[in-house]
Amino acid sequence: MNPPKATPTQAVGASTSGRKPWVKKSPVDIVIEQVTKQEEKVSAMRTELQREERELAKLQQARKVLETS
Repeated sequence: MNPPKATPTQAVGASTSGRKPWVKKSPVDIVIEQVTKQEEKVSAMRTELQREERELAKLQQARKVLETS
């Protein structure tokens, strides 16, 4: 009782399911990619900071209303 062997087409199909082929990058490409990722991260943080500042302004306004009452 030998287990069934995979045909070459099955082996190729299984290894390429959802994975991109590996491409060697130069050091310049790696640094540029890191810079791009950092820029995206900073942009997201700025957006989050703006949202937090708006929330703080609302709370400070509510605080003023409560203190004057």
